[in-house]
Amino acid sequence: MRRTAVWLITAGAISIQATSCGLLPTPSSTPAPSVGHAGPTIATQFTGCREFFAGGVPPVVRQAPLQRELCYDAFAVLHSGTTKTPVFVAERLTRASVEDANEKRTNKFFADARLPRGERAELSDYKGSGYARGHMAPAGDMPNATAMAQSFSLANMVPQNPAQNSGAWSKIEQDTRKYALRAKGNVFVITGPVFGPESLTVGANRVRVPTHLFKLVYDESTGKAWAHWQPNSAEARAGRPISYPELTERIGMHLLPSVEVH
Repeated sequence: MRRTAVWLITAGAISIQATSCGLLPTPSSTPAPSVGHAGPTIATQFTGCREFFAGGVPPVVRQAPLQRELCYDAFAVLHSGTTKTPVFVAERLTRASVEDANEKRTNKFFADARLPRGERAELSDYKGSGYARGHMAPAGDMPNATAMAQSFSLANMVPQNPAQNSGAWSKIEQDTRKYALRAKGNVFVITGPVFGPESLTVGANRVRVPTHLFKLVYDESTGKAWAHWQPNSAEARAGRPISYPELTERIGMHLLPSVEVH
Protein backbone atom coordinates (compact mmCIF):
# COMPACT_ATOMS: atom_id res chain seq x y z
CA MET A 1 0.00 0.00 0.00
CA ARG A 2 1.52 3.33 -1.04
CA ARG A 3 0.11 5.49 1.71
CA THR A 4 1.79 5.51 5.10
CA ALA A 5 -1.39 5.14 7.10
CA VAL A 6 -4.75 3.41 7.17
CA TRP A 7 -7.56 5.65 8.35
CA LEU A 8 -10.38 4.36 10.53
CA ILE A 9 -13.51 6.17 11.65
CA THR A 10 -14.83 4.52 14.79
CA ALA A 11 -17.08 5.65 17.62
CA GLY A 12 -17.00 9.23 16.42
CA ALA A 13 -13.20 9.38 16.44
CA ILE A 14 -10.51 9.08 13.82
CA SER A 15 -7.41 7.02 14.45
CA ILE A 16 -4.39 6.00 12.45
CA GLN A 17 -3.00 2.52 12.06
CA ALA A 18 0.42 1.71 10.65
CA THR A 19 3.79 3.36 10.37
CA SER A 20 5.07 6.58 11.86
CA CYS A 21 6.39 9.41 9.73
CA GLY A 22 10.09 10.08 9.35
CA LEU A 23 12.27 13.07 10.05
CA LEU A 24 13.76 14.85 7.07
CA PRO A 25 17.06 13.28 6.01
CA THR A 26 20.43 14.90 6.49
CA PRO A 27 21.18 17.30 3.62
CA SER A 28 23.37 15.94 0.84
CA SER A 29 26.49 17.66 -0.41
CA THR A 30 24.63 18.84 -3.52
CA PRO A 31 23.66 22.50 -3.05
CA ALA A 32 19.94 23.20 -3.13
CA PRO A 33 18.50 26.16 -5.05
CA SER A 34 19.07 29.43 -3.23
CA VAL A 35 16.22 31.19 -1.50
CA GLY A 36 15.73 34.65 -0.12
CA HIS A 37 16.77 33.91 3.47
CA ALA A 38 20.26 33.08 4.67
CA GLY A 39 21.03 29.69 6.14
CA PRO A 40 21.21 26.07 4.98
CA THR A 41 18.38 24.56 2.98
CA ILE A 42 17.20 21.01 2.40
CA ALA A 43 15.16 19.35 -0.33
CA THR A 44 12.10 17.59 1.03
CA GLN A 45 11.42 14.03 -0.16
CA PHE A 46 7.75 12.96 0.13
CA THR A 47 8.50 9.65 -1.57
CA GLY A 48 4.97 8.39 -0.92
CA CYS A 49 3.02 11.32 -2.37
CA ARG A 50 4.98 13.30 -4.93
CA GLU A 51 1.87 13.70 -7.08
CA PHE A 52 0.91 16.73 -4.99
CA PHE A 53 3.93 18.71 -6.23
CA ALA A 54 4.54 20.40 -9.58
CA GLY A 55 6.88 18.30 -11.68
CA GLY A 56 6.82 15.64 -8.98
CA VAL A 57 9.48 17.58 -7.05
CA PRO A 58 8.63 18.84 -3.55
CA PRO A 59 9.90 22.14 -2.10
CA VAL A 60 13.29 23.19 -0.85
CA VAL A 61 12.97 24.56 2.68
CA ARG A 62 15.12 26.06 5.36
CA GLN A 63 16.79 23.35 7.42
CA ALA A 64 15.21 23.12 10.87
CA PRO A 65 14.83 20.48 13.57
CA LEU A 66 11.80 18.22 13.99
CA GLN A 67 10.42 18.53 10.47
CA ARG A 68 8.37 15.48 9.47
CA GLU A 69 6.69 14.60 6.18
CA LEU A 70 3.10 13.30 6.25
CA CYS A 71 1.22 11.89 3.26
CA TYR A 72 -2.58 11.93 3.23
CA ASP A 73 -4.95 10.82 0.48
CA ALA A 74 -5.51 14.31 -0.96
CA PHE A 75 -2.68 16.44 0.44
CA ALA A 76 0.83 16.36 1.91
CA VAL A 77 2.11 18.11 5.03
CA LEU A 78 5.58 19.14 6.11
CA HIS A 79 5.06 19.42 9.86
CA SER A 80 7.18 21.28 12.38
CA GLY A 81 7.55 19.81 15.84
CA THR A 82 8.82 23.20 16.97
CA THR A 83 5.79 25.30 16.00
CA LYS A 84 3.37 22.30 16.25
CA THR A 85 1.91 23.40 12.91
CA PRO A 86 2.53 22.72 9.23
CA VAL A 87 5.48 24.34 7.50
CA PHE A 88 3.42 23.94 4.34
CA VAL A 89 0.57 21.82 2.99
CA ALA A 90 0.47 20.80 -0.69
CA GLU A 91 -2.49 19.83 -2.88
CA ARG A 92 -3.20 19.07 -6.52
CA LEU A 93 -6.58 20.32 -7.71
CA THR A 94 -8.27 19.41 -10.98
CA ARG A 95 -11.68 20.12 -12.39
CA ALA A 96 -12.72 16.56 -11.56
CA SER A 97 -11.47 16.70 -7.97
CA VAL A 98 -13.26 19.99 -7.29
CA GLU A 99 -16.47 18.67 -8.84
CA ASP A 100 -16.22 15.69 -6.47
CA ALA A 101 -15.62 17.93 -3.44
CA ASN A 102 -19.15 17.91 -2.09
CA GLU A 103 -18.65 15.79 1.01
CA LYS A 104 -20.33 16.70 4.28
CA ARG A 105 -17.89 18.17 6.80
CA THR A 106 -17.06 15.78 9.62
CA ASN A 107 -15.80 18.47 12.04
CA LYS A 108 -14.03 15.67 13.94
CA PHE A 109 -10.67 17.22 14.72
CA PHE A 110 -7.90 14.91 15.92
CA ALA A 111 -4.21 14.81 16.75
CA ASP A 112 -2.22 12.77 14.22
CA ALA A 113 -0.79 9.76 16.07
CA ARG A 114 2.12 9.53 13.63
CA LEU A 115 3.59 12.63 15.29
CA PRO A 116 5.28 12.09 18.66
CA ARG A 117 3.69 13.67 21.70
CA GLY A 118 5.52 16.88 22.41
CA GLU A 119 5.85 17.60 18.68
CA ARG A 120 2.17 18.04 17.92
CA ALA A 121 -0.85 20.11 18.84
CA GLU A 122 -3.59 18.53 20.92
CA LEU A 123 -7.29 19.37 20.93
CA SER A 124 -6.88 20.95 24.37
CA ASP A 125 -4.41 23.52 23.00
CA TYR A 126 -7.11 25.21 20.94
CA LYS A 127 -9.88 25.01 23.54
CA GLY A 128 -10.67 28.48 24.87
CA SER A 129 -7.76 30.03 22.95
CA GLY A 130 -9.89 32.43 20.92
CA TYR A 131 -8.42 31.03 17.71
CA ALA A 132 -10.05 28.82 15.10
CA ARG A 133 -8.46 25.57 14.00
CA GLY A 134 -7.66 26.85 10.54
CA HIS A 135 -7.31 24.31 7.73
CA MET A 136 -4.35 24.77 5.40
CA ALA A 137 -5.71 22.17 2.96
CA PRO A 138 -9.38 23.22 3.09
CA ALA A 139 -12.11 20.74 3.91
CA GLY A 140 -13.93 22.17 0.89
CA ASP A 141 -11.20 20.81 -1.41
CA MET A 142 -11.59 17.21 -0.30
CA PRO A 143 -12.89 14.86 -3.05
CA ASN A 144 -14.11 11.95 -0.92
CA ALA A 145 -15.14 10.99 2.60
CA THR A 146 -11.74 9.63 3.62
CA ALA A 147 -9.93 12.76 2.48
CA MET A 148 -12.52 14.90 4.24
CA ALA A 149 -11.94 13.04 7.51
CA GLN A 150 -8.16 13.33 7.14
CA SER A 151 -8.36 17.08 6.56
CA PHE A 152 -9.36 17.53 10.21
CA SER A 153 -5.95 16.37 11.42
CA LEU A 154 -4.42 19.04 13.64
CA ALA A 155 -1.26 18.56 11.57
CA ASN A 156 -3.20 20.42 8.85
CA MET A 157 -4.16 23.30 11.18
CA VAL A 158 -2.84 26.59 12.48
CA PRO A 159 -4.32 28.90 15.13
CA GLN A 160 -6.24 31.31 12.90
CA ASN A 161 -8.23 34.43 13.62
CA PRO A 162 -11.85 33.24 13.37
CA ALA A 163 -13.00 36.28 11.37
CA GLN A 164 -10.23 35.78 8.81
CA ASN A 165 -10.87 32.04 8.71
CA SER A 166 -14.54 32.42 7.80
CA GLY A 167 -14.16 35.64 5.82
CA ALA A 168 -11.26 36.83 3.66
CA TRP A 169 -9.36 33.54 3.78
CA SER A 170 -12.46 31.50 2.96
CA LYS A 171 -12.98 33.69 -0.11
CA ILE A 172 -9.46 32.90 -1.33
CA GLU A 173 -10.13 29.18 -0.88
CA GLN A 174 -13.38 29.43 -2.83
CA ASP A 175 -11.75 31.49 -5.59
CA THR A 176 -8.98 28.90 -5.90
CA ARG A 177 -11.51 26.12 -6.40
CA LYS A 178 -13.34 28.21 -9.00
CA TYR A 179 -10.08 28.71 -10.84
CA ALA A 180 -9.34 24.96 -10.81
CA LEU A 181 -12.75 24.35 -12.38
CA ARG A 182 -11.74 26.58 -15.32
CA ALA A 183 -8.15 25.39 -15.67
CA LYS A 184 -7.12 23.01 -18.44
CA GLY A 185 -5.12 20.71 -16.21
CA ASN A 186 -3.50 20.36 -12.81
CA VAL A 187 -3.48 23.27 -10.39
CA PHE A 188 -0.93 22.86 -7.61
CA VAL A 189 -1.61 24.72 -4.37
CA ILE A 190 0.79 25.14 -1.44
CA THR A 191 -0.46 26.83 1.72
CA GLY A 192 1.32 27.68 4.93
CA PRO A 193 1.88 29.92 7.94
CA VAL A 194 4.44 32.65 8.50
CA PHE A 195 5.72 33.39 12.00
CA GLY A 196 7.16 36.55 13.44
CA PRO A 197 10.22 36.58 15.71
CA GLU A 198 8.02 36.74 18.81
CA SER A 199 4.88 34.89 17.75
CA LEU A 200 2.21 34.19 20.33
CA THR A 201 1.51 30.63 21.40
CA VAL A 202 -1.60 28.81 22.57
CA GLY A 203 -2.11 25.84 24.88
CA ALA A 204 0.13 23.73 27.05
CA ASN A 205 2.05 22.55 23.98
CA ARG A 206 2.77 26.15 22.94
CA VAL A 207 1.33 25.95 19.43
CA ARG A 208 2.64 29.00 17.61
CA VAL A 209 0.24 31.54 16.16
CA PRO A 210 1.22 32.75 12.67
CA THR A 211 1.34 36.45 11.87
CA HIS A 212 0.50 35.78 8.20
CA LEU A 213 -0.73 33.03 5.90
CA PHE A 214 0.19 32.38 2.28
CA LYS A 215 -1.37 30.35 -0.52
CA LEU A 216 0.62 29.70 -3.70
CA VAL A 217 -1.30 28.69 -6.83
CA TYR A 218 0.51 27.22 -9.86
CA ASP A 219 -1.32 26.40 -13.11
CA GLU A 220 0.59 23.62 -14.84
CA SER A 221 -1.05 24.25 -18.21
CA THR A 222 -0.02 27.91 -18.42
CA GLY A 223 3.11 27.93 -16.25
CA LYS A 224 1.72 30.88 -14.30
CA ALA A 225 1.91 31.19 -10.52
CA TRP A 226 0.71 33.72 -7.97
CA ALA A 227 0.39 33.87 -4.22
CA HIS A 228 -2.12 35.20 -1.74
CA TRP A 229 -0.68 36.81 1.40
CA GLN A 230 -2.82 37.78 4.36
CA PRO A 231 -2.26 38.86 7.95
CA ASN A 232 -3.75 36.51 10.50
CA SER A 233 -6.19 39.11 11.77
CA ALA A 234 -9.81 40.17 11.65
CA GLU A 235 -8.84 43.08 9.38
CA ALA A 236 -7.52 40.80 6.61
CA ARG A 237 -8.87 41.45 3.12
CA ALA A 238 -8.62 39.40 -0.07
CA GLY A 239 -6.39 41.77 -2.01
CA ARG A 240 -4.20 41.59 -5.10
CA PRO A 241 -1.90 38.52 -5.20
CA ILE A 242 1.87 38.83 -5.06
CA SER A 243 4.34 37.23 -7.49
CA TYR A 244 6.04 33.90 -6.94
CA PRO A 245 9.52 35.52 -6.67
CA GLU A 246 8.21 37.91 -4.03
CA LEU A 247 6.71 35.02 -2.05
CA THR A 248 10.00 33.14 -2.25
CA GLU A 249 11.82 36.18 -0.91
CA ARG A 250 9.36 36.60 1.97
CA ILE A 251 9.22 33.01 3.20
CA GLY A 252 12.70 31.71 2.37
CA MET A 253 11.40 28.52 0.72
CA HIS A 254 11.59 27.44 -2.91
CA LEU A 255 8.14 25.89 -3.39
CA LEU A 256 8.41 25.17 -7.13
CA PRO A 257 12.01 24.00 -7.54
CA SER A 258 11.58 22.02 -10.77
CA VAL A 259 9.38 24.25 -12.92
CA GLU A 260 9.86 27.51 -14.79
CA VAL A 261 7.25 30.04 -13.77
CA HIS A 262 6.13 32.37 -16.57
